[in-house]
Amino acid sequence: MKALNLSYYGQSKLWWLVLIVGILMVLGGFCYWFWPVAGYEVASLLFGWLLIVAALVQLCVSSGENRPKGWGWWLAGGVIDMFIGFVLVRNLPLAMEVFPYFMAFFFIYWGIEQFVSASSSARHLWWLGIINGILLCVIGFLFVESGLRSTIFMSSFLMSIAFIYWGFTISMAAYEMKPQPK
Repeated sequence: MKALNLSYYGQSKLWWLVLIVGILMVLGGFCYWFWPVAGYEVASLLFGWLLIVAALVQLCVSSGENRPKGWGWWLAGGVIDMFIGFVLVRNLPLAMEVFPYFMAFFFIYWGIEQFVSASSSARHLWWLGIINGILLCVIGFLFVESGLRSTIFMSSFLMSIAFIYWGFTISMAAYEMKPQPK
C-alpha cells in the first residue's frame, strides 16, 4: 500500500535544487555576518541575484509536469522573488533606499505562507510551522523598523540573521519535498 503523504509542499524530483538554494542562503548569511563592512551595496546586489536564482527554482518546481501540492504558492513566490531580485540588481541607489522594505515584505509574505502551510498540514509537528511563521513575520517587522530608522548597521545585522534563518527554513522544506522510495 502506498504511504499517504500530506505534506503541504508535495514531492518533487527537484528537491535538491531547493536544498542548494537553502545552503547558499546560509553561506551568504555567515559571510555577511563576518564581513558587514563589505557594504550594504554588496548585500542588496547579492540578495538580488540570490532571489533571481531562488525564483527560477520556484518557477521550475511549480511548472514541472508533476506539479507538487501547493504549486500556486511556489509560482506566486517565484514571480515575487523575480520582481524583487531584478529591482535590486538593476538600480543600486534605489535598492539601497528600499532594501529594508523589500526584505520586510518578503519575510512577512513567507511568514504568512508558513501559517497557511501549518494550518493545512496534517502532520504531527504542525505547530513548528506556526512558530516559523511567527519568527519570519517578526524578522519582517524588524526590517520595517530598521528602514524607518535608516540604520545600515541594524539592517546588516538583520540581513545576516535573516539569510541564515531563511536558508535553514528552505533546506528543511527541501527535505519535505524529497520523494519517498517506493
